[in-house]
Amino acid sequence: MLHRGPAARKPNAPHGTRVDAESEEGSTVEDVASFCARAETWLEARAPRRAVVDEVEKAWGHGEFSVTVFHDTPVETERKFLAQYQSWNRQRTEAGFGAIALSPEHGGLGLSKAHERAYVEVELQYDVPRDHEVVAVTSKLIAPTIEKYGTAEQRQRWVARFAHCEEFCCQLFSEPGAGSDLAGLSTKAVRDGEEWVIDGQKVWTSTANLSPWGFAICRTDPDVPKHAGMTAFIVPLDAPGLEVRPIRQMTGGASFNEVFLTGVRVDDDMRIGEVGDGWKVALTILGFERETSGHGRRGGNFDDLLGLARHAGRSDDAVMRQQLARVYCREKTRDWGIARAAATTNRAGTAGPEGSISKLMWTETLRLISDVAGELLGPAMTADTGEWGTYGWNEHLLGSPGYRIAGGSDEIQRNIIGERVLGLPGEPRVDRDIPFNQLNKRVSQHAFGVPSHPRPSDSAS
Repeated sequence: MLHRGPAARKPNAPHGTRVDAESEEGSTVEDVASFCARAETWLEARAPRRAVVDEVEKAWGHGEFSVTVFHDTPVETERKFLAQYQSWNRQRTEAGFGAIALSPEHGGLGLSKAHERAYVEVELQYDVPRDHEVVAVTSKLIAPTIEKYGTAEQRQRWVARFAHCEEFCCQLFSEPGAGSDLAGLSTKAVRDGEEWVIDGQKVWTSTANLSPWGFAICRTDPDVPKHAGMTAFIVPLDAPGLEVRPIRQMTGGASFNEVFLTGVRVDDDMRIGEVGDGWKVALTILGFERETSGHGRRGGNFDDLLGLARHAGRSDDAVMRQQLARVYCREKTRDWGIARAAATTNRAGTAGPEGSISKLMWTETLRLISDVAGELLGPAMTADTGEWGTYGWNEHLLGSPGYRIAGGSDEIQRNIIGERVLGLPGEPRVDRDIPFNQLNKRVSQHAFGVPSHPRPSDSAS
């Protein structure tokens, strides 16, 4: 085991970057257990521990209770929270625990996904600023995608900045007419010299109201089949012609937004990947999203349910114990699935279809947690009595269904698992080889039995 402290950095590398010792000195990289032990020592000196399972009962009623899935606080409050997170992340990076799996060339430690995942598990034991959706999107989805597809200049410009959350970037993917069928998007980007002019609408855009940048997939060639005519761009959200409108959710918050783009101009150097490679770029981001689903803290978990069951006097009930055991088993199995997906990514260099299994298991676990919490609380989940640890579960109940859609719906995940993991026959797709600009007409003809080519009598009239 080699321990090279945070001072061991390449010349001119961003602060906190550690050199990959194996590549430079022929030594072995620090093993996961030692890395975690060092992280735990550092965290122990800087933050109090959260209550563990054996302490849940005596910790009940103390401190902040939150099982929120989607933040629903005012924008200014969220900005303050993100500023606190950025401050914490700078401390973490200075200590040698930032951007763990990112290459040293772009400001990371160059360690494995296993190191990164293990550090997250250790940090969850401490009372430090929590993860936020825009943090995960920026650092875990956008940064590695630009590292994979960006030019040398783009990687230099964006990867470290996004990986260390110095600035934030949201996804501009879904549209009113293209949700689960992302390839059906119609927001267009037309080339005008060294610029692209973007017109269209995106919807269900998380944290667009908090991000200075957006990662957009646009239609650049309507004359080819839908998967082939898309291109990816980084778009400044303060550009002329761009408007962000919040969408009020049933939780009371507005973490989703509509984004309207009217004549928005971006330089060609903001294009990520080749023209027409947008579908490949989008799949990479979605693969990272599914692989990381459930990382960090989103909503309630087994420990929260156990504390609630003990408080309600139901922890010795045989039926309730069986329900709690189901949640515990789901969480453990999901963790193993995440580990397997991460191992695949380490080998292949990009996320594979295994991430769909992890994502589906996570959304199913969120649903099961909602069911068990509802059984324990009854009306107290919908009526705020002021009692600690009760009505707050309403945030989990109302927020968790969103992740059954975000990152690809549960139905899409099952299709991916069936076709790409189990090797089952694919679903019939009548639009596969049809140019996008003919798609609606041809699909309608197919659906209603209308011939796609006119009969001689029709053409003569």
